[in-house]
Amino acid sequence: MKFKKGINAISLFANVGIAETYLDSLGVKVKVANELVKERADFYRHLYPTVNMVTGDITDPNTFDSLVNLAIENKVDFLFATPPCQGMSCAGRKDPFDPRNYLIYYAIEMAKRLRPRFVLFENVTMQQHTTIKRGNDYVYIPQYVESELGELYSINDNRIVNSMDYGVPQSRQRYIYLMARKDEGIKWEFPEKDKKIITLEEAIGSLPSLDPLVREVDERYHFPDYEKKKEEGLRVSKWHYPPTHGWKNVEWMIHTPSGKSAFQNEVYFPQTKGRRVKGAPRTYMRMSWDKPATTVMQNSSVISAFSTVHPGRLIQDSIDETKRIYSDARALSIYELLIVSSLPVDWNIPDWASDTLIRQVIGEGIPPLLIKRAVESLITIGHYDR
Repeated sequence: MKFKKGINAISLFANVGIAETYLDSLGVKVKVANELVKERADFYRHLYPTVNMVTGDITDPNTFDSLVNLAIENKVDFLFATPPCQGMSCAGRKDPFDPRNYLIYYAIEMAKRLRPRFVLFENVTMQQHTTIKRGNDYVYIPQYVESELGELYSINDNRIVNSMDYGVPQSRQRYIYLMARKDEGIKWEFPEKDKKIITLEEAIGSLPSLDPLVREVDERYHFPDYEKKKEEGLRVSKWHYPPTHGWKNVEWMIHTPSGKSAFQNEVYFPQTKGRRVKGAPRTYMRMSWDKPATTVMQNSSVISAFSTVHPGRLIQDSIDETKRIYSDARALSIYELLIVSSLPVDWNIPDWASDTLIRQVIGEGIPPLLIKRAVESLITIGHYDR
């Protein structure tokens, strides 16, 4: 399924182009892209060497005008925009005055200037409760989008979607506008949800087990099979190797069952000098085999972050917590992140990219299969494959 005549696109706030992963197969050719951070823009160029990547701040009039001119030159008729969400995200500060909340202005202005046939804006669900200034008043972001673009575009009704409902083995809820210019004569909506949700067991359950790389050298004796397991993982992919963790974090997770937090343990719980530390109940938490992965975030290598730990396998069962042992006391490998994010397992990651950068861009990127399913729905609704 693809646009029979093809269509050219522009991608704003492009990150490294995760959203674009499958667009070419649908006949959507990204011709112009913009990213503020040079390191990410270079990553993008590595993945998409033929795209006109403009590195710079879209709020700079020179950068904005350059993007407009390139889009016109390349006859762009599809606009993708994923403004940063840290100001609204539950994982961020939820600051209504965060200047990043106002980047939607520039996405809307680009749509006004280009008047493309189709527009897709994507962000966190909290944007529906986030206000920005319009004139002398404050309005919720959806109100602002509708008031600015509703006359020119038909906008979808069902905007809150979860990637797990569309073939992605990750629960990631997003707020997505699907807009079709009114002269197209269609209403672009997401397709019906899949009847089956892919679990972690189905997605990564067959991969080799990995022991964590313990930061303290004198504690590594706890994992005598570390090197053997690492070699087995690398035979699957050069990206299936374990993250590095401090021993105490690892010890707490060794005794933590699948789907549980170490805070629920009676003996091996997060502590300092023998005293429990405070923390959100879903931190120091293993994922569940019978559910999709939890939302992948930038700090996916940190055990103390929000539900980042591999589900693990029961090695030794006991009602005595001190004798209960689970495998894979670690965060997911980069290879596992590729799978649960619906990225290709042979994704062309540049050799110079650090683990930290790779995890950050995956954590900020929307699962590309969700975007693919949205565009496939557009093609079906508008009969653009004929």
